[in-house]
Amino acid sequence: MDAHLRELRYFVAVAEELHFTRAAERLFVSQPALSKQIRALERRLGFLLFARETRGVRLTPGGEALLPAAREAIAVVTRGLEAARALADRQVFTVGMQTAVGRDLQRPALRRFREVAKNWTVSMRLVGWEEPTAGLADGTSDVAFVWLPVPGDGLCTRVLARERRWVALSPGHRLSDRTEIDFADLLAEPFIALPAAAGPLRDFWLATDARFGRETVLGGEAASPDEVFEAVTSDLGVALLAEGNVGLYRRPGIECRPVTGLTPAELAVVWRADDHRQVLTTFLECLLTPQLP
Repeated sequence: MDAHLRELRYFVAVAEELHFTRAAERLFVSQPALSKQIRALERRLGFLLFARETRGVRLTPGGEALLPAAREAIAVVTRGLEAARALADRQVFTVGMQTAVGRDLQRPALRRFREVAKNWTVSMRLVGWEEPTAGLADGTSDVAFVWLPVPGDGLCTRVLARERRWVALSPGHRLSDRTEIDFADLLAEPFIALPAAAGPLRDFWLATDARFGRETVLGGEAASPDEVFEAVTSDLGVALLAEGNVGLYRRPGIECRPVTGLTPAELAVVWRADDHRQVLTTFLECLLTPQLP
């Protein structure tokens, strides 16, 4: 059974760290998500890669045999991509995002970027919430628009917008007659949660820190905004969203109200700290430098 390149990267990181938590931090993914991916790879391969022990992990004979080949496969693909990019007439700069950005943030930046980086084509890539770095961890995105917090070390962030959190309710919800809602009045409500792989971002949109130890009632999980609002419309639960997304995701059957008692949501641009390419610097300058009137 074939192994995907991302799975091989995960395997090599764990093999080199011999510690799932350190490997997860290196890959910018949550430890449970990494463990799940490794177990899935082991099932598809038909043998164990690691022996789990109380003090950590060690490679099995099968894992030791696979490691050199995995490293070589990653190196071959990386060299091939670099060669292909160098020969391409137009190179692709990929911008990852987990939801629609809106707020007129990226449009003027992309227009300026196209003017000064004429040999680059921009690709906008929507990434599911199960990948909280929006493609930065595995190198499939060059830069990303994400909601904080984002897990892992080795990332640089710049906050672009701070917005109040609102709540999306089903039609006729018992709180829909209020102009704003205190979060304390939502504690007993079932919430639609992001996938567990979203890590700290899942906790933020469940407002775990404002519950003072009270367990969250889960009405379901959703991997995309469309799934969230479908669940809310179906009266499975409520969901928090940023104020700027209320207009972006406006649709029949959803009522949104501002919530008091919560810290603001932060929308940020994020990039890898070890990426020193001029094209990244150019993109960030186009995004972060104020336009002259």
